Amino acid sequence: MTGTVGLIDLRSDTATRPSQGMRQAIARAEVGDEQRGEDPTTLALEARVAKLLGHEKALFLPSGTMCNQISFLVHCRPGDEVICAANAHVFGSEAAGAAALAGAQFRPVHAPTGIFSAADVEPLLRAPRHRSPRSRVVTIEQTTNRGGGRVWPVAAIAELAGLTRQTGLALHMDGARLLNASVATGIAPADFGALCDSVWIDLSKGLGCPFGGVLAGPAEFIDEALIWKHRLGGAMRQSGIMAAAGLYALDHNVDRLAEDHENAARFAQRLKAIPGLGVDPADSFTNIVFLRLENTGIRANDLAKRLSAHGVAVNVEGPVTIRIVTHHDVSRADIDRAADLIADLIAGAAPGKGLAT
Repeated sequence: MTGTVGLIDLRSDTATRPSQGMRQAIARAEVGDEQRGEDPTTLALEARVAKLLGHEKALFLPSGTMCNQISFLVHCRPGDEVICAANAHVFGSEAAGAAALAGAQFRPVHAPTGIFSAADVEPLLRAPRHRSPRSRVVTIEQTTNRGGGRVWPVAAIAELAGLTRQTGLALHMDGARLLNASVATGIAPADFGALCDSVWIDLSKGLGCPFGGVLAGPAEFIDEALIWKHRLGGAMRQSGIMAAAGLYALDHNVDRLAEDHENAARFAQRLKAIPGLGVDPADSFTNIVFLRLENTGIRANDLAKRLSAHGVAVNVEGPVTIRIVTHHDVSRADIDRAADLIADLIAGAAPGKGLAT
């Protein structure tokens, strides 16, 4: 934990740094040639995550974005269509990778929370015609990033899985914060993940690793994913040093995600009473909170700059929207300091003139 000394980085849970215990695990890691399937620590991580997510096999990859993009490359052919929430990470924050690499286009669902239903998807499915894109994948995000860290309910995922099986589509889960969802609900990761044709977890967000994601699915899916891993330059040689960080995180950093959720709730509760300030979500927190500034007369960039001058970093998501993300390098004292600072800055803003200089 950083305490209140130095930067309080609330921009993302990717800001986490490996703990001393994780660094020691990295130093002790047994390694081999990952490309030849000879790295024992990587193999152990893959086997553990496959079981954790309810699938046959798993594949250690350099990043979560690569997990998503390889999934689309396996599931899709050029001209196929992927259905996702309009605010999904795969749609807005992966450099149009599905289009550039797989030749697939997105068909977005308007879903401000990031959660949609089979009834929302069904009208978007293309009738099979030679001049139409082929509906091929439905992708969901657990938890929903720009949806405020909300948790996809198992029942909603099961409903979508029923539709995709019936219509011959694949169901993919961007599970960047799947373990946050599991800790928040008490539902096992496999109860979410086994409903999907492909799913992955991120190691470099709330789990505190410096690197990597692990993609899981049926054996034949992972065999195809391995081919794309090599095509994209993802082979890693002695990757056990990073896989060891992942194993350490699964042993030590999962249950403590509850602290991040408590800190996010505490942050929101301290700011909800400020006149004109919108806080989203209002309850049921994981580790993401959005501040809506439209009724304060303050621009998000201006508030972020003032916060930065006081050692607090936040993520600007739009002209009047700020995102904060809690993680294991942010303490309760850090949260209180950041919340007090935001409250003071907003209280000191001149009506109609924004922040005081």
